[in-house]
Amino acid sequence: MRIAILALPLLIALASPVLHAAPEAKSDKPLHKFLPDGENKNLSAAYQWLDIAQEATARDVDRSAPRPTVISRTLAIWATAMYDAWAAYDEKAVGSRLGDKLRRPKSEHTPENKQKAIAYACYHTLNYVYPADKEWLAGEMKRMGFDAALVSEDPARPEGVGYLAAKAVIEYRRKDGANQHGDEPGCDGVPYSDYTGYKPVNPPDKIIDVDRWQPITFTMPDGTKVTPGFLTPQWGKVKPFVMEKADQFRPGPPPLSTKDEATLRKETDAVLAYNNSLTNEQKAIVEFMRDGPRSTGQSGHWLRFAQDVSRRDKHDLDKDVKLYFVVANVALDAFISCWETKRHYDSSRPWTLIHHYYKGKKIKGWAGPDGGLKEMLGEEWHPYSPLSFITPPFPGYTSGHATVSGACAKVLELWTGSDEFGFIERRRHCELTEKNAGEMVTLDLKTWTNTANMAALSRAMGGYHIPVDNDVGLKVGRELAVWSFPKYQEFFNGTAKVRP
Repeated sequence: MRIAILALPLLIALASPVLHAAPEAKSDKPLHKFLPDGENKNLSAAYQWLDIAQEATARDVDRSAPRPTVISRTLAIWATAMYDAWAAYDEKAVGSRLGDKLRRPKSEHTPENKQKAIAYACYHTLNYVYPADKEWLAGEMKRMGFDAALVSEDPARPEGVGYLAAKAVIEYRRKDGANQHGDEPGCDGVPYSDYTGYKPVNPPDKIIDVDRWQPITFTMPDGTKVTPGFLTPQWGKVKPFVMEKADQFRPGPPPLSTKDEATLRKETDAVLAYNNSLTNEQKAIVEFMRDGPRSTGQSGHWLRFAQDVSRRDKHDLDKDVKLYFVVANVALDAFISCWETKRHYDSSRPWTLIHHYYKGKKIKGWAGPDGGLKEMLGEEWHPYSPLSFITPPFPGYTSGHATVSGACAKVLELWTGSDEFGFIERRRHCELTEKNAGEMVTLDLKTWTNTANMAALSRAMGGYHIPVDNDVGLKVGRELAVWSFPKYQEFFNGTAKVRP
């Protein structure tokens, strides 16, 4: 059985997942390492540009901390511009912004022109979303055989096609609701900051409403305290890619203490039971799905899985461009859908629920970085997570991991025509959460369904979500993927319309 690239020790340089705070440790290792000489000759240019996009994303995480919603957008911008540039050299495919306006004569549909066009599309979009890495990206362009200083708007030249494709996508996303430039009315001027006026009902030190989200204070490695706010509460206002509107797949409400307390208590107890009985394999699953490669979020994680398909199925450039375009944009739409739900219901997480229901009562839970279990009061309970990342800073229902994993797994199943995945992940359990990493554990990723289920369950096992957050998230993600997949086929067969 082959091992996924992201599972190889040389290819993993994990940073502690800290949101809105400096990462606990910054790695100087690259996210990717090209295969040994002679083994990467069949990897497409799109595959290699995805490696570059992932590394640029990881560098941004090192600077700004993981922001999964933001990452989904940056990677979707990259993948869309790459696809739009490639489409100019296909007989039927149309681009997302310019339709068939960039179409070149069939005599120009050469591998060389495709590679050059996508290189310039990738370079210009990555410069836009990651401006701090302009020098590094220029070096990557040179390594890939292209001149970063060359800027052309000539649609008869592949570098011009790449630039024009990137320009159109950038212009469309410039005011898409994400607030990348921090210039939306009502914001504080910080890129990607909230402009909708969200205010939490609960303060960090008091539970006013157990059904609503509560900010949590983290303790950083240097002892400082930080209390992250709701990460991008405006994300439900971001323009979807193929979804008709952000609330298109909004599910019904979660269980509430005021309407279904028995169910909510049962959900809370399930998390507590996981927390005090984690096996080594379960700890490895929590860490694998929590962090992924260098904290590049669920978008980055599932694009790595897409690369596994590229190698397994021996993809050429055309297939890779289309596959990454689909996976990246399905992830973007899944995040938009999920965040609209999170903002609408503003629901609590296990941290608040367990502290509320078990305050003053003796329970057993994870003992902390030294490992093991201990008896404690309910208000002392802690998820299986570092002190610097107790719980993601946004409401629980629905789970982003579950929604995005359900969507990406289903679209990969639809793309490949099979539920079979067939890769494994090998890692030391506890390496990100406890002081002493444990023995190697093998996680079997047999099917797309199993892998998405693993991602969802990991969130309850880790103590981040009650099970219903994950179960409903999976369902929504899969529904979104099934509805969306035919829309992507319209891009490939030339019938898609440019979205206003």
